[in-house]
Amino acid sequence: MRQHVNPLSSNFKQIERIPSLSEMFGDSKLNLHLDIGCAAGEFLFDLALVNTSWNYLGIEIREKLVKNASLKVLERGIKNLNFVFGNANNILNDDQSKFIIKNLKSISFNFPDPWFKKRHYKRRVIQPELINILSNSLQKGTLIFIKTDVKDLFDYMDYTISSDFYFQTIDEKDFNYSESFNPNKVKTNREKYVIVNQLDIFERIYIKN
Repeated sequence: MRQHVNPLSSNFKQIERIPSLSEMFGDSKLNLHLDIGCAAGEFLFDLALVNTSWNYLGIEIREKLVKNASLKVLERGIKNLNFVFGNANNILNDDQSKFIIKNLKSISFNFPDPWFKKRHYKRRVIQPELINILSNSLQKGTLIFIKTDVKDLFDYMDYTISSDFYFQTIDEKDFNYSESFNPNKVKTNREKYVIVNQLDIFERIYIKN
């Protein structure tokens, strides 16, 4: 179920302080993966529990979901998982967040809100401005994963990322998942739903040159 939140609302202009990596994680030197639009975080909980050699950070625009997920992290004593509330474009464009981008090994955009109407395309999470920020700040070799069941959205995301000179597509057949943030190929709830209903999944992996 998609719950629409207008990411361009003035409510998201003010950005909460982002804790340092050492405040967020038990071992700040582990590889860091960022999931943008993580919803309630079930996917990240599954990943963090089965792959303790990585740190996982989720950004979500619905504050209640972030508060609930953060409480679960504390209750369960999980040391390699954290959540941040806000508009990802605003957060990653803020100077106080640059340390996150510079420490990332990979980013995922899993089944983001498609915002079907053309006049709402500017509300989609992947925007040229965001890709430009990532292009300028990510380390060489950092990966971006996109996944959706909406072909129009996939084409839009793919065009936006591929248009940047510094991002190159990786052939998934040649990709070694065992060394990635998702070695066990954990699936999101949306992906499980799509598979059960035999719908198409469109996905691609990019590497920063």
